[in-house]
Amino acid sequence: MRNYYDHADVARLIDGLVVSVSAAFPADQPLNVVGIRTRGEILANRIATALAQRGHRYLGRGVLDVTLYRDDIAAMGPRPMRATDLQIDVDDKPLLLVDDVLFTGRSVRSAMNLLIDFGRPALIRLAVLVDRGGRELPIQADFTALTLSNVPPEHRVNVRLTEVDGADEIVVEPKTEVA
Repeated sequence: MRNYYDHADVARLIDGLVVSVSAAFPADQPLNVVGIRTRGEILANRIATALAQRGHRYLGRGVLDVTLYRDDIAAMGPRPMRATDLQIDVDDKPLLLVDDVLFTGRSVRSAMNLLIDFGRPALIRLAVLVDRGGRELPIQADFTALTLSNVPPEHRVNVRLTEVDGADEIVVEPKTEVA
């Protein structure tokens, strides 16, 4: 199993997502692109920027903090919360939900619950940079850049992005215990 993807790999993977999304949504129709904090937000911004460069003219952007919507919040321990910023009209418009890694499906379920509090999109499609398998809920991505089907359960798939981490890379590595 390959366990490291560098900045060139990440750029290629994001470009592939943009091509797939652009082909699925007409450039002359509205599309809301919404990221799940933190790295999903960054990916959503990169995807929306690239879609605009490809001629998509009616793009709404937003970001969700799903912390309070998670059903496993007690098991996650204390986490900082940041504001959800969804100052767009979601009603009757297609929405692209973006996250970095799809694993159990719980973040995506939480994001959909939060989205419905803001309105009713015409449809919701999911784009992820990495699908590592291991779903606990019946959720799958519509657009996936990289599928890793043999990640051991004791490993993490860490997506690192320049805006937060100083570099673009994907690293599959053993989980570390925080003392």
